Amino acid sequence: MSLEEWPRPDYVLGGKNPFLFYVIYGRIDTTKPLSSGIYQSGGIPNGIEVMSYGPTVHPGQVDVFRGGYVWDQLCTSEPDLADVIAAQDSCLVLRGEVIDPSTLGYFRDVIGFLTYCLDKGAVAIYDPQIFKWWGPAEWRSHVFHRGLFSPGTHVVILVSTDADGTDWFHTRGMRKFGRPDVSIHNMDQRYRESIVELCNRFIELFAYGGIVPDGQEIRMSGLPSGMKCLLRGNDDDPDFNNEHIEIVWPKFPDMIS
Repeated sequence: MSLEEWPRPDYVLGGKNPFLFYVIYGRIDTTKPLSSGIYQSGGIPNGIEVMSYGPTVHPGQVDVFRGGYVWDQLCTSEPDLADVIAAQDSCLVLRGEVIDPSTLGYFRDVIGFLTYCLDKGAVAIYDPQIFKWWGPAEWRSHVFHRGLFSPGTHVVILVSTDADGTDWFHTRGMRKFGRPDVSIHNMDQRYRESIVELCNRFIELFAYGGIVPDGQEIRMSGLPSGMKCLLRGNDDDPDFNNEHIEIVWPKFPDMIS
């Protein structure tokens, strides 16, 4: 059976390699065959590894993600799911890089494999790149059964408070596509809705393979002219675990384009 095409219509050669990282909790029977027709997956892409932990193989690794702020938030917001995850003594870790691909077939294959895991004993999937725990029902309704690929499901837009009290808009998750995340400091509240729209436009563009040159000027109705994109950071930056594009405001932001 042929697999669905997941094209990257904006693809430009020269991006970085996509990096995927998921933790799948539960005792998962991966000896059962993976049906390409059911899961729309050609299997694990080249460059991606799947490692099994616990209860007899490095069991300490199973607890690594069951702690800290994100875990505490899950315990508060979804205590039943947290209890199920806390009871597990095993997990799989899927991680690795794919050579800058011209289609999203690699992502389709991984999503299919993760869904297969849910059908073979997994109780939850953790996505460390966007600080997101997925229960089986939410995964199937928002990821696997959407019908069309939705980049925004796999990237998060965060809002933090800068030292001066202004908002900082920044994304996480674009490394899954081998493209930089987006950062806008010193948010002027007049442009809040436009900045959210701008972030979503970048998420779509980058997921589908686009590239923005360093120094590119932003031209978008509702935002001041003179905003620029500056490539910054690296994969060791704890705010993104990725490079990012810092979008800087013009010196005089009162003139709307």
